[in-house]
Amino acid sequence: MKSYLIRRLLLMIPVIFGVSVIIFTLISLAPGDPFAQMIEANPSMSRADYENLLNSIGYYDPIPVKYAKWAKQVFSGSLGYSISQKQPIADMIGRRLKNTLLLSIPALVLSTIIAIPLGVLSATKQYSFLDYILTLLALAGISIPAFFLALLLLKYLAFDLKLFPLQGMETIAAGYTGTRWLHDRLHHLALPLSILTTIQVAGRMRYTRSSMLEIINQDYIRTARAKGLGEKSVIYKHALRNALIPVITVLSISLGSLLSGAILTENVFMWPGMGTLVYQAISNRDYPLVMAGTMLLALSMLIANLLADIAYAFADPRIRYD
Repeated sequence: MKSYLIRRLLLMIPVIFGVSVIIFTLISLAPGDPFAQMIEANPSMSRADYENLLNSIGYYDPIPVKYAKWAKQVFSGSLGYSISQKQPIADMIGRRLKNTLLLSIPALVLSTIIAIPLGVLSATKQYSFLDYILTLLALAGISIPAFFLALLLLKYLAFDLKLFPLQGMETIAAGYTGTRWLHDRLHHLALPLSILTTIQVAGRMRYTRSSMLEIINQDYIRTARAKGLGEKSVIYKHALRNALIPVITVLSISLGSLLSGAILTENVFMWPGMGTLVYQAISNRDYPLVMAGTMLLALSMLIANLLADIAYAFADPRIRYD
């Protein structure tokens, strides 16, 4: 296992390099001028001064030259400055990342705790009334777009009934402390967390059900039952452990996307996380910030895949990495 981990970590280096080259090239070729707002903000700036400024910062340099400058900057420990907000990108990501994790991690944990038992229950009660109800709910959760469900909850629970706040992660200028501050944060967290959890439960439950149905029809499960093992032991000790491998794959994808944030959900609820930050960066053509956000997503996906491979070995003893 140790040698395998070392090989995987070394393999991540060329993968990250290749991803960074592709992303940087696509961003550099994207239409639009990210510095055009400078002229709008400074009407006194002449076109000649503007062109001189672009030349001085290397805007017209060839893409390989610009990539080399960006890579040198990253290796020096700096992600650069945001064009639109004039702030260090590392500081902006640091502030937004913790807000995204505050929303995404509870959603991942809650959805997993809910989805796996429901998927197992649906599989063991196949074609029963309960199975039909759970399948219907899961299909509804998969089919309904996240932003539409979020808007419905905002309309009825926040706007009409005023049970929850409309947006943000705290009451502005309230100055709450202690338990009042905690209650206010949880109050703002409730709706976006419910949306993310519901969407993830639906898909994960279907994966668990499908995987369990395939496993419980295997010969070794019939053998375990023939030997007189209890049904709970057969299902949770023998069947579920082998059925978890496809579920782990799905979990790794969800885990890898944690750092990128839930762009639609965060924007609907104006949650100040990575999703809204990347969306604003794309809208403002803030390419250094877009580059940093996409590279963070790529790195998190690689790490999540590595963790998934490790989890495979624990879920299935037959898997060995030599």
